Amino acid sequence: MDTWDAIRARRNVRAFSDRPIAGADLHLILEAGRRAPSARNTQPWDFVVVAERARLVQLAGVWQGAGHIAHSATTIAIVAPNATDPRQVGLIQFDLGQASMVMAIAAADLGIGSGHAAVADQDLARSLLGFPDTHHLAFLLALGYPADRPLVPLKRMDRRSFEDVVHRERW
Repeated sequence: MDTWDAIRARRNVRAFSDRPIAGADLHLILEAGRRAPSARNTQPWDFVVVAERARLVQLAGVWQGAGHIAHSATTIAIVAPNATDPRQVGLIQFDLGQASMVMAIAAADLGIGSGHAAVADQDLARSLLGFPDTHHLAFLLALGYPADRPLVPLKRMDRRSFEDVVHRERW
């Protein structure tokens, strides 16, 4: 798939098949995240790869909307340093968004679906993943082959029209 097709095919996948992700494909997805741009090249992320089913089931408990994590082939836990300065917090969030999205697009390019999840229970996350107190689990990115339909460029999207979204020179 080329980049434009991967962007058009990427969708949030919440139901995954039992098919495992090949190690080489997972490496490419993680490498895409590692190469994501960040403010002042700080690269404020660490990725914890979780593929053990029992740990995925437990990890799904970090947020009420993360049930799909338990059924993923692999989930990437995106860990970030704690920050108190509002500007730094914003930059970290932006950078993590870039890393998350580039991994989701890389996955889609390989026919692998992804679904993100937020995190509420930091204590549970820390006990499962072992990251230090100086960091927090920011997001989860579940990966796996879609159970319902393969990833193909979407023709009909539930999106605002181009004209409603794009403003030229002024709103």
